[in-house]
Amino acid sequence: MKLSDLAMPVYVIDEDKLTKNLEILKSVEERAGCKILLAQKAFSCFYFYPLISKYLSGTTASGLYEAKLAAEHFGKENHVFCPAYLDSEFDEVASLCDHIVFNSFAQLEKFKTRAKNASLGIRINPGFSTQGGGIYDPCAPFSRLGVTKANFNEDLLDGVEGFHIHTLCEQGAEDLAATVERFEKDFKKYFKNLKWLNLGGGHHITKEGYNLALLEKTVSRLSQVYGLQIYLEPGEAVALNAGYLHTRVLEIIKNGMDIALLDCSAECHMPDVLEMPYRPPLFGAGEANEKKFTYRLSSRTCLAGDVVGDYSFDNPLKEGDILTFGDMAIYTMVKNNTFNGMPLPSIAVKRGENYEIIKKFGYADFKERLS
Repeated sequence: MKLSDLAMPVYVIDEDKLTKNLEILKSVEERAGCKILLAQKAFSCFYFYPLISKYLSGTTASGLYEAKLAAEHFGKENHVFCPAYLDSEFDEVASLCDHIVFNSFAQLEKFKTRAKNASLGIRINPGFSTQGGGIYDPCAPFSRLGVTKANFNEDLLDGVEGFHIHTLCEQGAEDLAATVERFEKDFKKYFKNLKWLNLGGGHHITKEGYNLALLEKTVSRLSQVYGLQIYLEPGEAVALNAGYLHTRVLEIIKNGMDIALLDCSAECHMPDVLEMPYRPPLFGAGEANEKKFTYRLSSRTCLAGDVVGDYSFDNPLKEGDILTFGDMAIYTMVKNNTFNGMPLPSIAVKRGENYEIIKKFGYADFKERLS
């Protein structure tokens, strides 16, 4: 199939670009002596798990369903962290996962005897924010994520084999190095009794210009000085810039400016646009008024604020034009929804110049969620 053959809107995963990312991550594993896990919360399109598993050491889950998905389709190390496990689900989680991280000592004490053969860890909140707040900052004031220094109880470390920190979001190695320095200062005295450290996700490893040498130096030093297995669990780095959302222009209307109605929706198909907020890259377009023709790109839902943003173009848009948003593999398919009864876009894989639909959605996917 060619792009013009695909029904719009459609998510497309570029297999060649995904593979390139995986090659970079594998090279980091080999040079730094660490293990890299796929964070499924960012990308859980399991069609690609056989490919990803050739390069990475395992997966990390945020709960039972992701843990099951990894067990069924990935088949390597299966880690899980959840702020609060459900009593009704924990035994199944424990049967699937070889590493279980608890968010508090209370959760550890409640469940550790039921954890079977898993290696147990505690999530630490180092109290060191490199993001400056916001909904993706685990170290923001009043965060519920991780045990702070003030609440740490070394008398309850029996059976704990690892510490887990996760403080970054699409950040560089410099922020990781600064965080590790603070983490070591407050908690390194406990490392001698551990087997592993998980440095979480948010590492923009496959972004152009990322300081791989500093990442590898930081990770290698931790491993060598303390004799620990180091884990990284990026999500965005795995599929960064490997996905697109193709959409068609349905109509152009005027109300103080030109407004293009698309067959996709920010609210339904790329929720981070409204949630963060976030401006997705659009191929061939510029900032508002940068190019000759500026449009507000909107949706066919009834939500007044369902707007992707204002973009400019060299030529006027017209009904039927195909627009291509980039960076649409991560935190898109895992977050999308059917508000207003909007259909979910199909998912396709791109190999070279050819496309293959690997998943279609329909009315039943909307209906079966509701009753």
